Amino acid sequence: MYNPFLKRTLDFLASFIGLVILSPVILFFTFCFWIANKGSAFFIQPRPGKDEKIFNIIKFKTMNDAKDADGNLLPANDRITFFGGFARKFSIDEIPQLINVLIGDMSLIGPRPLRVEYLDLYSPAQKRRHHVRPGISGWAQVNGRNAISWTKKFEYDIEYVDRLSFGFDVKIFFLTIKKILVKDGINSDEGKTMPFFTGSN
Repeated sequence: MYNPFLKRTLDFLASFIGLVILSPVILFFTFCFWIANKGSAFFIQPRPGKDEKIFNIIKFKTMNDAKDADGNLLPANDRITFFGGFARKFSIDEIPQLINVLIGDMSLIGPRPLRVEYLDLYSPAQKRRHHVRPGISGWAQVNGRNAISWTKKFEYDIEYVDRLSFGFDVKIFFLTIKKILVKDGINSDEGKTMPFFTGSN
């Protein structure tokens, strides 16, 4: 009974209220990122959602488009701006995804939506993470986020699909708040972003 009807209703109401309450914060950081990125405040990228349906995720743009002498983008960790680093530290860059939740692309809680190019690399078991709407936060995020391996991250995603319930979502929601406050597990041990998934790492 909880999934999909009650979960979707709670997602809609919570995202609407969240956008209203956080509108001053969203406007402030939109202006900051617009200045920092010379006119481009948002990062919009296709991501696979429920049943691998592609949608455009909306985030604050935390990295610039700096390139090397050959015209290739610099490594991700070298392109994170000052405002981007601050926003990532407190997960502020994720706030625009409330729009994705409001229109039904995403849920507040669920496996994180990853890159479209990873779709062909998943095992049959890992593909089960797309049986539910992707989330702003999820079971993997509160159990290590970018500080755990891809294998462990997918294990947590599949466990979430199997244990999906109202009580489990509430637990993950409050664990997410705690993680943000203590800034735990935001970055991997090796750097500020996850390495690319290759299908074997």
